[in-house]
Amino acid sequence: MAQPDFEEIVDTFEFLEDWEDRYRHVIDMGKEMPEMPEALKVPATKVEGCASQVWLHASDAGGQLRFQGDSDAMIVKGLIAVLLALYNGLTPAQAQAVDARAELERLNLTDHLSSQRSNGLRAMVERIQETAASRAA
Repeated sequence: MAQPDFEEIVDTFEFLEDWEDRYRHVIDMGKEMPEMPEALKVPATKVEGCASQVWLHASDAGGQLRFQGDSDAMIVKGLIAVLLALYNGLTPAQAQAVDARAELERLNLTDHLSSQRSNGLRAMVERIQETAASRAA
């Protein structure tokens, strides 16, 4: 049930065989993300459990979730971009149904991230899932 933007990332990763190229692509995705307004970088949007500073803000656009995010680490900002491609535009119920672990395994990310980065990615997914659950209720 992956979003078209996420499928595009999967296709790009299949084309980029070398992990270093994939890593650079993730970083470039983070650089291309729209800036998150400083006013949204508050304790309520900060994601705990990440080694770097991470913020995720959710809004609702016509029943669909829209996330914005930012980090002080470029690779993490890229990981946020990957998650936004996976979740943006879904209804809360659809977002809850996403098997993020399975979708992210299609990118082989967990094999190439440090344990701290993997834990941070897991924390971001948990935040997104919690947000979806609270909006679905």
